[in-house]
Amino acid sequence: MEQKTDRKYGLRAGICAMILIILWMIATDTYKKLPGFYEDVIKIGVFSDSYWEVQNGYAYQILDDAIAQFEERHPGVRVEYVSGIMKEDYSEWLSEEIVKGTEPDVFFVLGEHFNDFAEAGALKDLTHLIEEDEEFDEEKYYVSAYEYGSYEGTQYALPYECAPKLMFVNKSILMAEGIDMPKSDWTWEDFYRICREVTRDTDGNGTIDQFGTVGYTWEDAFESNSVSLFNEKGTECYLTDQKAGAAIAFVERLESLNSGYSVSSREFALGNVVFQPMLFSEYRAYRSYPLSIKKYTGFEWDCLTMPAGPDGANISRLDTLTIAMSASTVHTRQAWELMKFLTGDVGIQSEIFDYSEGVSVLKEVVESERIRRVFTESPDTGNWLSLPVLSQAVERAVVIPRFHDYDDAVAEVDRAVRTILDSNSNISMETIIQNRNINSYLKSKQ
Repeated sequence: MEQKTDRKYGLRAGICAMILIILWMIATDTYKKLPGFYEDVIKIGVFSDSYWEVQNGYAYQILDDAIAQFEERHPGVRVEYVSGIMKEDYSEWLSEEIVKGTEPDVFFVLGEHFNDFAEAGALKDLTHLIEEDEEFDEEKYYVSAYEYGSYEGTQYALPYECAPKLMFVNKSILMAEGIDMPKSDWTWEDFYRICREVTRDTDGNGTIDQFGTVGYTWEDAFESNSVSLFNEKGTECYLTDQKAGAAIAFVERLESLNSGYSVSSREFALGNVVFQPMLFSEYRAYRSYPLSIKKYTGFEWDCLTMPAGPDGANISRLDTLTIAMSASTVHTRQAWELMKFLTGDVGIQSEIFDYSEGVSVLKEVVESERIRRVFTESPDTGNWLSLPVLSQAVERAVVIPRFHDYDDAVAEVDRAVRTILDSNSNISMETIIQNRNINSYLKSKQ
């Protein structure tokens, strides 16, 4: 009798324990980690507005289309995301989720915060997934866009969309001055000559009111003159390199044309400046009605590649939005398939030209007949930059170095270059001094 009672209580205790475990698994979503128990749920981290900071009413369109197709192709897998997170709050939200251990399986990574998440160990190393996946082909991506997802030689993300920096051109001023539109292979000297010819006092009141350029920085000059500013590990700066010196001297020549006047981007919007560097995404956004009536009115404008330095080419940097995987996801295989689909499917990537202002990361898409029609047949687009030139600008774009505290190192160089340009002393000597200071700073960070 006593043994039967013990067995009865033991059975009840076991059932209660099992019920408690099931309730705990439901409350904590642990049941979703059991293969075949319920459908796999893949969560995506995404923001609600445009990455390119322009008005866009299709924030989730591409993602919704991709999810519908992905779920159809992968029965038993559901993809979901939290809506309403603004871009300006997104990285902070993602950081908080990572700290709590509730981060999405897959998430978009803003370019300016990629290094931070990689350094924090929040991103999964994709090396083995790439090497073991015979269907994955990294060569279909633009080289520069693909390398954007790399940190210290390790691939942590795949590119989703991108935009190269190009040169905005006020064609009306050029026509009024009898100057031809520069070719896509133009040089620093072509750039300087035009700036010199157009910079003048047009109304005769003794003050310069028409200018050559605004927003052209030392970084633009460095990139177009093939300057390698740091070594791979970020332990040494090469500001004294001959190509860097030539770039600084060129920026000084450009600035001297304005006789001390600080030109603002508003001057370009008013039609008083010929050149302004910009991302292609802004060009796309403000090329189309109704945004075209809000900015850059009263003059004809277009864009072309950046001018090439004597030791460089017509290239600039690329801004890229990437997709990464959580280092702690339990849905590695499904998350990887979703990342590949979002970044590598031709149909989904083609939608970037329909619902975003960026550029697809796939060369096959950018140079396709469909996209050519999108560019040439729309009544709003005007004289678009030719697709081969755009494709070349993306392919040859500068890949930003990835090392610890890179942004801080660039800030030090920015201060140094500004000091050099503002100094009345010899540029070469001042550059040596500033390079020494930067290298001391880099060593102190090791």
